Amino acid sequence: MTIPAMLIELENMARKDEALRQRFLETRKEKYPVESFCRLCRELGYEIYEMDLIEAGEEFYATMKRSTNGGGENSPKLDGQDDFYEMFFAEIGEK
Repeated sequence: MTIPAMLIELENMARKDEALRQRFLETRKEKYPVESFCRLCRELGYEIYEMDLIEAGEEFYATMKRSTNGGGENSPKLDGQDDFYEMFFAEIGEK
């Protein structure tokens, strides 16, 4: 299963379970929030590590950029589209 697919499953779980959603939000307060987030993902059975998360976002963004305007340097910057970590929290509705 890909990182984006795992994150979608985790988002759906967090939306349905307020306690789980809060556990995810609590990871943001840790000294190393991405590490804490990934540790919680692994506790839930989803093998997500920090570099995998970063690489998946960069790979997704690179693919998207190549598909616009021939992928040249003049392609528009798509802010935030490479950050699956931040997108995850936007999806679970950080309040």
